[in-house]
Amino acid sequence: MALEQARQVLEAEARAIQALAQRLDERFERVVDVIATCKGRIVLFAVGKSGIVGHKVAATMASIGIPAFFMHAGESRHGDIGSITCDDVVIAISYGGESDEILSMLPVIRRIGARLVAITGKPESTLAQSSDLVLDVGPDLGQGMIGWTHLASIVATLAMGDALAIAAGEARDFTQEDFARYHPGGSYGKELSLRASK
Repeated sequence: MALEQARQVLEAEARAIQALAQRLDERFERVVDVIATCKGRIVLFAVGKSGIVGHKVAATMASIGIPAFFMHAGESRHGDIGSITCDDVVIAISYGGESDEILSMLPVIRRIGARLVAITGKPESTLAQSSDLVLDVGPDLGQGMIGWTHLASIVATLAMGDALAIAAGEARDFTQEDFARYHPGGSYGKELSLRASK
């Protein structure tokens, strides 16, 4: 029973990523260009499990030389929003696109003048309609027991973030030598550092 459930979860997540790969279009390319040419920082903006994804995507971007950080949308209402500037790009992550914490701060982000990108599964949502650019991760392909019905969309969102980071890094001509400079720790970073020093 446990093995069958595990297979169902993994298969649902794999289907979500495969479907996402087929959905990519010129909107993805436009977002990559916005990230690659950003003069400020990339701000991953979310709450809940989307926030965990935002943390990871910000870390991936930073490790390949794209200045990025995560901002919890709830904390942004208590002063953290002051870290965002008009040169930044805010990537708001919300599958349903209706999170109160995010929506309440959209007017503030607009007044600041930062570009706004939405990653969502609901292109008709308030978040999507309020954003400059929208990336649609598609319908959630998870099913079954309560507690993992949205795992597929979370995995698809994380995959979308990774794809954005790597594509933007390529657009900025990021190299292995650059990675060694920004990521000297860990076995891979040490290996690259040794290569770069020869």
